[in-house]
Amino acid sequence: MITVLLTDDHVLVRTGIRRLLEDTKQVKIVGEADCGEDSLKLAQSLKPDVILMDVNMPGIGGVEACRRILQRNPKQKIIVLTIHNEQTFPKRLLEIGAKGYLTKECGVDEMIEAIVQVNNGGAYIAPSIAQRLALSLLPGNEDNPIDRLSRREFQVMLMISHGQTNIEISETLCLSPKTISTYRLRVLEKLGAHNEVDLIKIAVEQGMIEFATTG
Repeated sequence: MITVLLTDDHVLVRTGIRRLLEDTKQVKIVGEADCGEDSLKLAQSLKPDVILMDVNMPGIGGVEACRRILQRNPKQKIIVLTIHNEQTFPKRLLEIGAKGYLTKECGVDEMIEAIVQVNNGGAYIAPSIAQRLALSLLPGNEDNPIDRLSRREFQVMLMISHGQTNIEISETLCLSPKTISTYRLRVLEKLGAHNEVDLIKIAVEQGMIEFATTG
């Protein structure tokens, strides 16, 4: 039996996934978290075999939660399960150390396959994601402007795009508001954006957010 920590800020999504997985008799959901901070605590206390991690959540969010979990325990196996199918998120999360990437369009059979493969020491990337990543490496493809951002700049951009203020970001990341302002200016400069509206447009174009984000 593979133990799984399920992290998603939507209770209906968690309930649906729990029922689908536990009906297979191969997986046991040992805990649920609705934000990045709780996923950190539960990962440490429950020590699940695999973590299913959403990206867009309150607080530090899924990207930073993955980084911190893997910083504490590099052997932890994480599968990202999200609506995002552009290459921006997969590339960042795989670089951090996630072992799998699925979209919420996947079926239960594919989800189980991914969990089993990752639990056995392998990796799993949804075919559509793998194709996008492969195509992005072909000669002639333009550089993605998001790739110019550092890890912290990328995180600050995500939080700005989700409407968080400098004060809110500084409190979440335990950084000074002045430092956050510096990161904000760097992001604007690197992406050629004039203001936050431009940043949000870029984030939407890159598949990083939707106007009505669902996970």
